[in-house]
Amino acid sequence: MSSTSTVCRIHAALDLRLSDETLPVPGPHEVRLRLGAGGICGSDLHYWQHGRVGAFVIREPLIPGHEASGIVDATGPGVTRVVPGQRVAINPSHACGRCDYCRAGRLNLCRNMFFLGSASVFPHAQGMFRSHFLMGEAQLTPVEEAEVSLGEIACAEPLSIGLHAVDRAGPLLSRTVLVMGGGTIGCMSVLAARLAGAARVIVADVADRPLQSAREVGADETLRVDQIAPADLSDLADVSIEAAGNAAALASCFAATRRGGRIVQVGTLPPEVTLPLNQVMARELDFVGAFRANHEFDWAVQAIRTRRVDVRPLISAQLPLAQADEAFHLAADRGRSTKVQLVG
Repeated sequence: MSSTSTVCRIHAALDLRLSDETLPVPGPHEVRLRLGAGGICGSDLHYWQHGRVGAFVIREPLIPGHEASGIVDATGPGVTRVVPGQRVAINPSHACGRCDYCRAGRLNLCRNMFFLGSASVFPHAQGMFRSHFLMGEAQLTPVEEAEVSLGEIACAEPLSIGLHAVDRAGPLLSRTVLVMGGGTIGCMSVLAARLAGAARVIVADVADRPLQSAREVGADETLRVDQIAPADLSDLADVSIEAAGNAAALASCFAATRRGGRIVQVGTLPPEVTLPLNQVMARELDFVGAFRANHEFDWAVQAIRTRRVDVRPLISAQLPLAQADEAFHLAADRGRSTKVQLVG
């Protein structure tokens, strides 16, 4: 076995480098994992393209990657939940469990959150785009079903985002849901809305490939929103989920959501976006945020391992970690990919 680990780091915008480091040794209640599959997320792309995600700016080399599966390679003293050779889903959220938000059950809003692959704290929370890495055993969920691939298991984290968005949307039974943006999170929101009993799910985008992906995961209808008149969106949905992180997409949500409806903001918007707050008032719209996921990670793992949802249509390509630069370029091309994964 190799005594080194290959590590992918973003040093600055468009500056991604690979290096070899000494294989880490697990301490008490730690597990050394081999990377199974790791999905390149929109936030990973933002760090790579711009050196930042919203207010989170890279201040030291950052290892990206927060949606991953792994194979247990070695265990430290006291580990009882997993054994070498097991395949596991990895929860990237490390909430403190002690602050007022954690005690209130809002773990995703933890004051001391340590979220892997993020520049939200300094020193940064280093992620999982490396061939071997350490993880606390509490973050791991074994997946015994051999027919469920490591790539599918790695989709538990983005599915949990869709589940949380739908939870924030409120009851969806018999409702019409509009999802703006047919990327990974948009498609995960489609799957989640279906689980929640939505009667009709519509996905809108400005490109054909994302809409094809949305249809493959169960969207009833897809719209090229750039090819229809704004009036055609009027009163289209009871609930809209903005998953594109785009000002025009958000404006379409306001146009499409019926009076008394709800808009869920999932995408990360640029700071200069303005809101039509008079519409919120006069039409009694609820406008709520959905940040990462709370308790939904284990739900997502369960849905994937039982195939209550099928995430396989979203996995566009898997490239070895050594081709990380090529993988990031492919992931940035929405015309060629939905979810690109790095594999160990």
